[in-house]
Amino acid sequence: MTPHSLAFYVDVVTTGTVLGAKPTDSPDQVTAILGSDFAENSLDVHNMWRDYGMAEFFWVRESPHHPWEGHHFTLHVHRLSYWGGSIVNGAMRERYGRFDRHLRFDKLARLLTKRGVHLEDVPDANAPAFTMHWQPASQVSVMVFRAHEEGERRRGTDRVGDVYAISSPMNAEAVAWSRARYGRQDA
Repeated sequence: MTPHSLAFYVDVVTTGTVLGAKPTDSPDQVTAILGSDFAENSLDVHNMWRDYGMAEFFWVRESPHHPWEGHHFTLHVHRLSYWGGSIVNGAMRERYGRFDRHLRFDKLARLLTKRGVHLEDVPDANAPAFTMHWQPASQVSVMVFRAHEEGERRRGTDRVGDVYAISSPMNAEAVAWSRARYGRQDA
């Protein structure tokens, strides 16, 4: 993996933003940062998301007469294993360069630790196939692929130890709920 794309992931985890786009930003604010090359999706008049390739931003609103409010974003890092760097938004590629097909969690965690940024393990409903890790200051969660389910066909080129997705925000209340619901799991 190039140092530049690793820098992108470190920036996202430490800042809770994608190139400065916050999960609470409006659709216009995100588009001003990531560009107009997106697919817009909606299940109803209350929810919408824009797919910028690897990055997706989500919004909600009370009614069609209310403005969209930013809800969260997710980086679908797993998409890289299928499509490679072509799935990465042009603004991200322009700033950070080439993206490898896999992001190893141990490498990301090591770089974050060197910068004084630590991730906490969070129990998750998707265990043991996935583990969840949380950065409290930025409210970013990192989901890591850990095991193939018994009898499951292998999906794409998923590798144990690869980052599957990075999302924000995950607040302290959600972490506390997850710990109460699923207990403390070893990662």
